[in-house]
Amino acid sequence: MKVRANGLTLEVDVQGPASAPALLLVMGLGMQLTAWPDALVADLVARGLRVVRFDNRDAGLSQGPEAAGVPSLWRAGLRQALGLKVTGAPYTLTDMAADTLAMLDALGIGPVHVCGASMGGMVAQHMAVAQPLRVQSLTLLMTTSGARHLPKPKPAVQLALLQRPRGTGEDAVVAHLLRIMRLIGSPAFEPDPEALRQRLHDSVRRAWRPDGTARQLMAILADGDRSPLLARIQAPTLVLHGEADPLVPVASAYDLVEKIPGALLDTVPGMGHDLPTTLLPRLALAMARQVERAGRG
Repeated sequence: MKVRANGLTLEVDVQGPASAPALLLVMGLGMQLTAWPDALVADLVARGLRVVRFDNRDAGLSQGPEAAGVPSLWRAGLRQALGLKVTGAPYTLTDMAADTLAMLDALGIGPVHVCGASMGGMVAQHMAVAQPLRVQSLTLLMTTSGARHLPKPKPAVQLALLQRPRGTGEDAVVAHLLRIMRLIGSPAFEPDPEALRQRLHDSVRRAWRPDGTARQLMAILADGDRSPLLARIQAPTLVLHGEADPLVPVASAYDLVEKIPGALLDTVPGMGHDLPTTLLPRLALAMARQVERAGRG
């Protein structure tokens, strides 16, 4: 369904009874709400939760500032590497957090549990600081504080994220996404190749927004180091991370736990920067237990 929030139209999917605790799922860079697997959502609903997933601005079927054009990521990356402030982003992660909170208002959802993956975890950090009474618990999945001292993604991964498909058709786009997924995926939980290819075809047919992804990445670069914010997070926090993540190395998880008061750590051996089908029950259980812990607190 479509929801107006913060001046934008966002695509939203809500499953589970209105009387159940609400768990908001915030997806990562360039990813659509469908990147949260249906099986994961069904498991969470079966565990007594109301699950809200949505397309961030500039992704999927949600609006974005198309007129802003495509930012220069190479220039922004160079400024970041030199320790200079990245400027010129069409919007910020704070804006994306405001989108999300306004979307919850439009849905009539008050306090909410939040699970943010990758960029979504960065947005979730801003949400928890901006409206601490609104965020009942946090699950920060494969994400980071953005601190400069942390290990960077593997060079091959960085390069792949900045590249474009080697063609304009659907097959070329899917091949490009397959290359990325093979680089960042879980080495111990490799997907069925045909199932992965079909999921990517379905995703591209739903929406393909490379310019929007570039603007989102610019917002990440401009956000910089969120470390000063983390001590202000009041929500009970679980940091959930794959030990084999080549995009956001697991050192980022330990860093978050050190900086967020009372945060718990759960690392998964062999997991990379994806949501392997084999691990979905494990992840759903961790998310549901975090909601329960916050309820008991």
